[in-house]
Amino acid sequence: MKKMMIMCGSGVATSTVVTGKIKTWLESEGQLDKVKLYQSKVAEEVNHIDDYDIIVSTTLVPENIKDRVINGVPLLTGIGADRVFSEIKKELNE
Repeated sequence: MKKMMIMCGSGVATSTVVTGKIKTWLESEGQLDKVKLYQSKVAEEVNHIDDYDIIVSTTLVPENIKDRVINGVPLLTGIGADRVFSEIKKELNE
C-alpha cells in the first residue's frame, strides 16, 4: 500500500479540500484501497518526507524536497487538475 501525504501551510484548510478531491478521484479510479492518505502541515513533515511514497502540497516547500512534491494548487483552482491526477497516477504505478 502506498502512503500519500497531503500538506498545506496549516494542515487544515486547503489540505482538507485537496484530500477530499484526491479521495474522490482515487475512488473513481478504483485505487482507494491501494493508498493510505495522510494530512499535515509542511513544517511538521519536512523532515519525514522519506516516510511517504507520494507527497502533494498546496503551499511552498523547501528547495531540498521540491523535486519530490506534486504541486496540489491546481486541485484548488481547477486549472491543471488533470495534470496533478496524472502525476499521482504515475507515482501509484511505480
